[in-house]
Amino acid sequence: MRLLIVEDNKTLAGALKQGLEEERFAVDLAYDGEEADYKARVNQYDVIVLDLMLPKIDGWTLLKRWRERGMTTHVLVLTARGSTEEKVQGLNLGADDYLAKPFQFEELLARIRALIRRKHAVKNPVIRVYDLEIDTAARRVKRGGKVIHLTPREYALLEFLAFHRGKVVTRPMIWEHLYDEYDENTSNVVDVYIRYLRQKIDKGFDPPLILTRWGEGYMLRGEEDEEASSER
Repeated sequence: MRLLIVEDNKTLAGALKQGLEEERFAVDLAYDGEEADYKARVNQYDVIVLDLMLPKIDGWTLLKRWRERGMTTHVLVLTARGSTEEKVQGLNLGADDYLAKPFQFEELLARIRALIRRKHAVKNPVIRVYDLEIDTAARRVKRGGKVIHLTPREYALLEFLAFHRGKVVTRPMIWEHLYDEYDENTSNVVDVYIRYLRQKIDKGFDPPLILTRWGEGYMLRGEEDEEASSER
């Protein structure tokens, strides 16, 4: 999943980026309101973590502007301004969650994951697809009761497919959500990681769960996909 961290404190922003990347998120940074506004317009983010006290354009203005434009990305306000009145104002302007500084990284991480599940209408942190089990909180995957060891990139791809179970996701969609703005990989790396996933998720199991829709993209098998094609 791809996040935008909007924070003018570069030390804090860098620490958040490092911590979230270690948790398998793709993370972009913006250090002022103008940069944040531009990146939010040209990229598709799963969650934006927004500080309020920003140079050039403050967080209140950004939040109001984004919602007036119809932007539906979940926004978690992260700020030292933690009074009840300010929380109410942020929520009324369209924030989806509010976390006051100082905070524990584990709480921020849990709130981000909850917002991502909400975006995809997934309430249970454990996603089950046939005999495949994806624990999105522990980042643990099993199939047929057997633990499947995935690299961070493989896990991110599988989770993305699971959040869109039964729906085709195109290569550009996958690229947009799994890679940050500085990643220099080419788009065919998506096909490479699909092959890696099939070796670990589908090989030796039945039915195959990672399907190809020729000329469209990939999907994780839904309940009605018995006749869907797949590469083996």
